[in-house]
Amino acid sequence: MKRVLTALVLIPIVLVLVFLGPKEIFVLVTATVAALAAWEFLGLADIAGAKPSRIPVLLAIVALFAGNFEYPDQTSAILGVLSLLLLVYCTFASPVDRVLADATSSVFCLFYCGFTLVALCSLREQANGPSLVTFVLCVVWAGDIAALYVGRTLGRHKLAPSLSPNKTWEGTIGSVAGSLIVAGGLLGLAAWLETWNSAWLSFPDETWYWIALAALVNIAAQVGDLAESALKRSVGVKDSGNLLPGHGGVLDRIDALLLAAPVLWYAHLIHQRF
Repeated sequence: MKRVLTALVLIPIVLVLVFLGPKEIFVLVTATVAALAAWEFLGLADIAGAKPSRIPVLLAIVALFAGNFEYPDQTSAILGVLSLLLLVYCTFASPVDRVLADATSSVFCLFYCGFTLVALCSLREQANGPSLVTFVLCVVWAGDIAALYVGRTLGRHKLAPSLSPNKTWEGTIGSVAGSLIVAGGLLGLAAWLETWNSAWLSFPDETWYWIALAALVNIAAQVGDLAESALKRSVGVKDSGNLLPGHGGVLDRIDALLLAAPVLWYAHLIHQRF
């Protein structure tokens, strides 16, 4: 029930932010989520033996979002500069026997929790940006919910027991189906809104393209979920935090999105080119 109530509160707030929030507020909120996830990730790294200073990493994440806001075409270059700065900082600030662990965990945290979520900001700035962000969020949410209920009801065959013992192949298939159904619903809603001359939802191109994207995003989301589970299991913890009732930590809640958002962004870029 806590899980459901938390979702019922957060989902409408997120959708209002996507469609009505100013660019500055959207970037600020996304950067805040990235920073909270980074804080939890660094807690996992601490358990593993790496103990980088958290403030420089959080400042680097904020700088990455600020750089993307001002110079969106230079995001990769900004990521590179910030990664080198974190390396230099760890070189001189960490004990010599911990430099490797601190530097790698710091740079990876910047990439894993920061650069991946910058994709949401980039997606929102496209011509049909709010629709793209809504698409990736709804596809990920639907897949997560379908996997949970189908897995609990029909799950018999373990998917990756060493990484996530509760995940099953039945839940995985249900997750893909759930994402495809919601993607089809979004396309239908967009078509219905178009009859009323409303552009709130816009999905140009053929239907098959968006259905294929939904499947691709779902697979990326499930891999992202398993990746975060592997990180947690490697240090022997169940949740990355306890900030969200019923959901664990922020990183637990957005783990699927950390791969799904950049996959949609790069798929969108490739499609634009070809």
